[in-house]
Amino acid sequence: MSERKSIHGEWSSGMAFFLAATGSAIGLGNIWRFPYLAGENGGGAFILVYLACIVLIALPILIAEITLGRRGRESPLNTFRRLALDEGRSRAWAGVGFIGMLSGIIILSFYSVVAGWSLEYIWLSLRGAYQGASADRTDQLFSMLTSSPWQQMFWYTLFLALTLIIVARGVRKGLERAVWIMVPLLFVLLAVLVAYALVVGDAHAAIVYLYSVDFSRLSGHAVLLAMGHSFFTLSLGIGAMIVYGAYMPNRLSIMRAAISVAVADTVVAVLAGLAIFPLLFARHLPVAQGPKLIFASLPAAFGSLPFGFLFGAAFFALLTLAAWTSAISIIEPVVSWLVELGWSRPRSVLAVGSVVWMSSMLIDFSLNVWSGITWQGRTLFDLFNFVSSDIMLPLGGLLIALFAGWVISERSLRQELRMNRGALRLWLWVLRYVTPVGVLLIFLNALGLIRGAL
Repeated sequence: MSERKSIHGEWSSGMAFFLAATGSAIGLGNIWRFPYLAGENGGGAFILVYLACIVLIALPILIAEITLGRRGRESPLNTFRRLALDEGRSRAWAGVGFIGMLSGIIILSFYSVVAGWSLEYIWLSLRGAYQGASADRTDQLFSMLTSSPWQQMFWYTLFLALTLIIVARGVRKGLERAVWIMVPLLFVLLAVLVAYALVVGDAHAAIVYLYSVDFSRLSGHAVLLAMGHSFFTLSLGIGAMIVYGAYMPNRLSIMRAAISVAVADTVVAVLAGLAIFPLLFARHLPVAQGPKLIFASLPAAFGSLPFGFLFGAAFFALLTLAAWTSAISIIEPVVSWLVELGWSRPRSVLAVGSVVWMSSMLIDFSLNVWSGITWQGRTLFDLFNFVSSDIMLPLGGLLIALFAGWVISERSLRQELRMNRGALRLWLWVLRYVTPVGVLLIFLNALGLIRGAL
């Protein structure tokens, strides 16, 4: 194994790494996208395909990112540069790390705005703002929020400030202490909300919708959706798992840690639907995905149920925690890079936070005062999402698979992974030949180049 040490410190234990990496992986997509995709595309059939995609696409890249991070012990950009030079290859591979860090900044720009909505809805829930409200009324409440640039600015500024405070305190005192509190609390809230939804909602309809196996609704396009979500759900391609791997103690098993994170993330995604859809089906509310599901349909359900204001606040606290644990992992790669350039951590955090805040302001204004400004029919919100999620992340994931699979020597990989030769070569074969094809299909589908053929 590499004897290099990270100047930023390291996790105190395997559990600390697991909590941090799991918190990074569990995001808004687990809660507002995956359950809908599963329900609309064959339920259990979609989940089976999704699990196969996790094994063949997402997990190999997750293992590769953690391995590269622990081998290099630096920020993603410097890790790729160092490891490429170690193998006698061009330092231009550092560009892969740059792509990931840049895409993370773009993603965090609109992620912060959405997390701000969650904070606002905790407050709305506690004061009973949508108690007894119809779906049309809750839709109006959400529209009022997004149409007010200053109201949104207050909430995403608060969310960013909370994120920056954690990151400024460093690995042990900031990131690790935060995930020890936030990730267990996230699981507790999810368990409570699932139990509540199953008791007061239509559990049977939700279980049939989410988990019944119907291959007749599993189209080629649905398979591509499963592939895409399996890639995006584990925070791959943005450098988060690389920098978290850089802080991972040598004594820990990368393979075991990666599998544990993938399992925990999948469990949350599968269970999240049980916290949402029983409530919607019980009140015959529209089923959708994304913001409208969470901030319009779901409040109408909570508003008509016993103690809905309390459990509504708990749900939006869950959403905020999912966004928060992801946000600290997204910003850490760039902060670590600036620290390696000689900046102090507080100065680095302030610089990155300022860039994200200004980008978030663009997203904010694109939803109201600049909503008429579009490019090829996309607002700035849509454009930021498209460029980062549909272009930069798959491109970064493809390059990471190629770098780990073809540039890093088998000897170097074996030193970090401590796997027997047969297991290592199986993982390498999948990473070299199967995973790149899967990521390329995700990339082409996101660009709309293969949808017409399905």
